[in-house]
Amino acid sequence: MMAKTDYYELLGARRGASADELKKAYRKMAMQYHPDRNPGDKAAEQRFKDVNEAYDVLKDDQKRAAYDKFGHAAFENGGGPGGFGGGGFGFEGGIGDIFEQMFGEAMGGRRGGGRAERTGADVRAAVEIDLTQAFAGTKVEVRVPTRVACDACNGTGSADKQASSDNCPTCGGAGRVRAQQGFFVVERTCPTCGGAGRTIRNPCRVCAGAGTLPRERTLSVAIPAGVEDGTRIRLSGEGEAGGKGAPPGDLYVHVAIRPHAIFQRDGANVFCRVPLRMSQAALGGEIEVPAIDGSRARVKIPTGTQTGDQFRLRGKGFSVLRSTQRGDMYIQVAVETPQNLTRRQRELLEEFEREAGGSTSGSPEHEGFFAKVKEFFEGL
Repeated sequence: MMAKTDYYELLGARRGASADELKKAYRKMAMQYHPDRNPGDKAAEQRFKDVNEAYDVLKDDQKRAAYDKFGHAAFENGGGPGGFGGGGFGFEGGIGDIFEQMFGEAMGGRRGGGRAERTGADVRAAVEIDLTQAFAGTKVEVRVPTRVACDACNGTGSADKQASSDNCPTCGGAGRVRAQQGFFVVERTCPTCGGAGRTIRNPCRVCAGAGTLPRERTLSVAIPAGVEDGTRIRLSGEGEAGGKGAPPGDLYVHVAIRPHAIFQRDGANVFCRVPLRMSQAALGGEIEVPAIDGSRARVKIPTGTQTGDQFRLRGKGFSVLRSTQRGDMYIQVAVETPQNLTRRQRELLEEFEREAGGSTSGSPEHEGFFAKVKEFFEGL
């Protein structure tokens, strides 16, 4: 059997660390190995359980004293630390309670008077928009499965709509229950009232006292101009309704942007690749190009333009979020070699090649390259 790792080592804390030091160490390790940050990583999942097991022992003065004196042996033959069977935690109960104690509202619960008031769950949705919509901003309809307040009881969970309730018979109104585990007393959220401390006296028949019902909602979401791919938009209070009058959760909309046939984006700048005929690049002239805002722009092409040359149009890019600034648009030139020549075109090009063959001034890069090739072979 493999020896268990020292609890202090698991948390990265020293022996004799204060309660605040232990809490900070636990937060750091728990966030590092949390399953949401390591999807599918079994090793991280196990480490997350071990970290919670370690903190459950060390945060309790009595358990910590026993561990400091006897080590892991203090919890053998007694159901394991925390009494969750076999010395570990399960995702169905223990870890949620530990996070609730540690992070309060950050983990979806608000506390008052020792009782837990559960906020509604957050809801996530994804939308896909075009690059031009991302430029100008748009509104999209989002359909999300969620939970809404029960109309029959006004979200109270009570048939008389007055939220009439009594102290929970299991926990006596405390919201938490205690159980003896070996030498220790373990406290957990009450399974009957879910930590609320009270139970509905006359439960609503429609929602069975939950105060909420499953529904699919359609929401109009405003996408701001300049939004980037992968942006997450938060709509406060648009998540699932909280049970029995508790505050609702939030809706998080993840935005994906489809590739565009003409434009590519890099931050606030827009790039447009424009093919030029060989004659256009050689002779120069003007071309008309589209802009992301739907307008047209004329670009002057100088004589002798080469593939890869760029031309900048100031202020024709994307808006910068929370700023009055605009990015730029870049025209990237690609010179095309003609194909499927007619007889006349071939004659003209052959004539051009004969003329160019005796002159090096028109192709400086060509002449420079082959001059270096000549030097290379002469040096062998």
